[in-house]
Amino acid sequence: MAWKFDNPLHTLCTDDQNEAAKAVWEGESMGGIKEDNNRLPPPIIGILVLTIVTAFLITFPLWGQRPTAAIYEEYIALMDSPAIQGKSDAEAMEYIVNQVKASGSKWSAAQERHPLEMDDLRLIKDEVIELQRQKADLREFTVLGDRLVLANFEGNWITDPNTGEVRRERLQPWWDKGYVIDVFFIIFFCIGVTIVVKRLPDYGWEPKHLGH
Repeated sequence: MAWKFDNPLHTLCTDDQNEAAKAVWEGESMGGIKEDNNRLPPPIIGILVLTIVTAFLITFPLWGQRPTAAIYEEYIALMDSPAIQGKSDAEAMEYIVNQVKASGSKWSAAQERHPLEMDDLRLIKDEVIELQRQKADLREFTVLGDRLVLANFEGNWITDPNTGEVRRERLQPWWDKGYVIDVFFIIFFCIGVTIVVKRLPDYGWEPKHLGH
C-alpha cells in the first residue's frame, strides 16, 4: 500500500494503484447505482470552512462572558460624586460612563458589552461595597439582576491572599477547554476526509460503468 506525497492535493496513490482502483470501479455493479467521480464543488468546501469558523466565533467564550462585579466597580465609585448631584438618572449615568471611558478603564470592552442603568447600579452597589470591604476578588462574582453570585467556574488552585486558604480560582476563562477537543477533532476529520478522497483516482477520470 504505497503512498505518493509529491502532489497530495491531486493524489496520494501511485500510478499502478490508481489503475487498479479504476479497474475495480469499472468492474463493480454497485447494486445498479452508477457512481461518477465528480469533483467536490469548491463552494461546498467554502461553506464548510465558513460554518466551522462561524461556529467558533459565535461560541467563543469572550463573546458570551457574563458581566462581573469588577467591571462596574469604577461606576459605583462615582455614584456619590458631587458632579452628578442634581442630574437626572440618565444624565448621571452618561456622565459616569464617559468619565470611566475617558480614564482608559481596562474593562471598557466589557462595559460596552454589558451596559446598565442607574437603577441597576443602585441594586448592586451595597453588595459591591461589602465585597470590597472583605477584599474579595470582584472578578469572581457574576451580576445576576440585583444579585452578585460566586461564579461557578473552577480554574487553578490558588492561595487566597486574605484568608491564606487554598481554593479554586473562579475567573471566567478566555478559552474553553472543550475547544481543544474541537480543534483536534476538526483537524483529524479534515485530514481523514482528504486522505480518503485522494486515495481514489483523480477526479479528471470518469468511469464508463462498462459502457452504460
